[in-house]
Amino acid sequence: MSSPIRPCLRFSSLPKLSPRITQHIRSRRAFADYPKPPDPSKEARKGVVAPKTRIAVGIVFIGAMIYSMVTEEPTKADTATIAERDSQLKRESGVTENSPMRLRMEEFIKQQQKEIVQELEKVDGKKFRVDTWTRENGGGGISSVLQDGNVFEKAGVNISVVYGTLPRPAIEKMRVNHKAIDPTVNSLDFFAAGLSMVLHPVNPMAPTVHLNYRYFETANPDGTSNAWWFGGGTDLTPSYLFDEDAIHFHKTIKEACDKHDKSYYPRFKKWCDNYFVNKHRSESRGVGGIFFDDLDEQEKDQDNTFAFAQSCLKAFLPSYIPIIMKRKDMPFTEKEKEWQQIRRGRYVEFNLVHDRGTAFGLNTPSARVESILMSLPLTAQWRYMFEPEKGSREQRLVDVLREPREWI
Repeated sequence: MSSPIRPCLRFSSLPKLSPRITQHIRSRRAFADYPKPPDPSKEARKGVVAPKTRIAVGIVFIGAMIYSMVTEEPTKADTATIAERDSQLKRESGVTENSPMRLRMEEFIKQQQKEIVQELEKVDGKKFRVDTWTRENGGGGISSVLQDGNVFEKAGVNISVVYGTLPRPAIEKMRVNHKAIDPTVNSLDFFAAGLSMVLHPVNPMAPTVHLNYRYFETANPDGTSNAWWFGGGTDLTPSYLFDEDAIHFHKTIKEACDKHDKSYYPRFKKWCDNYFVNKHRSESRGVGGIFFDDLDEQEKDQDNTFAFAQSCLKAFLPSYIPIIMKRKDMPFTEKEKEWQQIRRGRYVEFNLVHDRGTAFGLNTPSARVESILMSLPLTAQWRYMFEPEKGSREQRLVDVLREPREWI
């Protein structure tokens, strides 16, 4: 009598399969769970199935299983994410004027960050610390920060690129201003990129300045744009007011706006005056600038709006460098330094209580908190019931902050 045979198929005897199929076969334990050799005494009673027949049945079963795996619909895990598509596109084609706006904005803010940091290092004489970081779901950023410098007590010029998913409550909130967003979906992929900068000088005669320009996009599953918009702005926050500084700052920004639309400057200046306000104190954060948000296809087409954001960001260096060069070495007293610390306390209040950008950043999953809170000064003070002397330079600043002016 012949001995029992346990048929066995080796992976090496099969055609070359994809890793996914091979893993699938292993996970189902197609071979490990094959029946043990039959008991000869039982076979005598029930009849023995020929070994060749068992092998044939096994081959048919495995073939059917492989066919079902090859022809089934791809799972979500097999679909490339938008971040992966963008990364591949940059590797293969670089970034051109025909690239998706996501990539064009990312490249632009990286270039501007380098230029701004280089110029600020010339002013201060010290180097920025540069940290490059990545996010698990795609994107990342570059944080450039200088502390305890010769001119800047703290300065940060950061860029961030974020790929993520919006939950339904966020979608419903955003759809108020962007009707192109699909209201029926429960989640939506998004992309956000921006450059954010805050400079806090040592000298109280030199003003703090803030800048942020950003691009936001929701995306369809195939990576095409669903809805998009630009936002941003810049504002000047002095501790001691020099009218000529405010005039120069506003004049430079207006020139950048007028290249694209002469209604932009008055419209966005008013928006700035209404946004950068400590409502709990009934005073503005500083002497203003411009602010805008949600500029989409209802305003102008994507390329024109991008060009406007580019002009505004490029206007920073000519708007601020002449001011800091004029004020950084001016003499000041301990009392004037103390007033600067009190005004910085007001700056902190706005950023932590009212600023939408800070709130959005801190509520983003896997947020880099150190980069978000880079905007806060190194030192600040809160003095109980402090009031400046009537007729003083300090009181003059407060009067202007309570009644925003037209500087040009």
